[in-house]
Amino acid sequence: MRKFLFFRKLTALFEMMGMDPRVGLGTLAFVVALAVAAAFWFVETAPPTSITMLTGPEGSMFQRNAEKYRKVLEREGVKLVMVPSQGSLENLVHLSDPAFHVDVGFVQAGLIQSGLAEGLDISELASLGSVAYEPLLVFYRGKEEVDRLSQFEGKRLAIGQVGSGTNALATALLKANGIEAGGETEFLDDNPQDAADALVAGKLDAVFLMSDSASVQIMGKLLRTPGIRLVNFQQATAYTRRITYLNKLELSQGSIDLGRNVPDRDVALVGPTVELVARGNLHPALSDLLLEAAHEVNGNANLLQRQGEFPAPRQNEFRISDDADRYYKSGKSFLYRNLPFWLATIASRVLVFVPIVVLLIPGLRMLPVVYRWRMRSRITRWYGLLLELEKDLLHKQEPEERAELMHRLDHIARAVHRIKVPRFFGDQFYVLLQHVDYVRQRLQATEPPGHREG
Repeated sequence: MRKFLFFRKLTALFEMMGMDPRVGLGTLAFVVALAVAAAFWFVETAPPTSITMLTGPEGSMFQRNAEKYRKVLEREGVKLVMVPSQGSLENLVHLSDPAFHVDVGFVQAGLIQSGLAEGLDISELASLGSVAYEPLLVFYRGKEEVDRLSQFEGKRLAIGQVGSGTNALATALLKANGIEAGGETEFLDDNPQDAADALVAGKLDAVFLMSDSASVQIMGKLLRTPGIRLVNFQQATAYTRRITYLNKLELSQGSIDLGRNVPDRDVALVGPTVELVARGNLHPALSDLLLEAAHEVNGNANLLQRQGEFPAPRQNEFRISDDADRYYKSGKSFLYRNLPFWLATIASRVLVFVPIVVLLIPGLRMLPVVYRWRMRSRITRWYGLLLELEKDLLHKQEPEERAELMHRLDHIARAVHRIKVPRFFGDQFYVLLQHVDYVRQRLQATEPPGHREG
């Protein structure tokens, strides 16, 4: 009963405003639907409060960097969930799997070109840019200096665990030198710690290490161990020409330990960059936040890079995401530069509605005006026909002509009676009916006497 009364009051209100109740209810339904859709959009477009990141093994540079990212993101109220892995290849496998819950991960450049990621669908992945160089360090023991990988033919080599970027790159470089699995050279996939211990103990001839799987402590220990040497890639330039995702790097003399002069000479190295690869549905605000963290964590100068060299939009095997491209060109938006992250996310979404409201409110205000104009036009259009009919009264006196005028008037009267108007226009409607009757009276009053007698 209360709902019925409410409906009646609402209908009366619309009629007082000069609107057909159906039009008023339709407008109200549209506004309510728009408000519900806006509320749903506002909630759905809010950036998540957490990011899931694939890192690497415990102690690896990937894991250490992720820990630094976590602290930066926490300042903005975003939680970073770190998922350990065996390294780059496993990260890429999980990123390309829609069933695996993850947002972003560190991936070594070159996995696609090397063919080791064959069969993976990377169409929904995008890069936020390169964040660091990742040099390949090849440690060996022996008196003979090794500056070419071909010198390892027939040796026992630890080339990294399957699923790591180390294994992927080592396999590609050895293959370029004609050394493949199944030949005289023995490939082992020991973990970095076991491989380093075996090298020191003389059970291996060489160990390939990269920061995606090996810890800084392991590589530092090998650099300082007597009898263990680091391959100086004399053919580094040739490698970068043949394998385009590689970079020529240099580890300067004494850069590890000036007092002990470690290394004791400049060492040429090769290595790809590390990319921050994300799923295509990563929220733009989180993309900006991750790149801010990358600037803070990876932007400083170190042994292999200059200040501010990373992050950088270097496009290798993944396209640079649109959000990252915008960030590199113009930085964070005004709101995110000047407001806390949580407040900027709210303000940026609220501002989306400003142009809509600016257009919608005048439109809704004009709706009753347009409706009243339409209703008036429906009424007043018949006055034109009545005026035309009255003019014809002066010129058409023949019985057939008078009958045709009466037929036209009857048509107008029937049409007017079919007009549906709200209460607000009732007075104008009845005035129109009176005028129709007035014209009818005039038509009857001016009939020729002979015709009336007939």
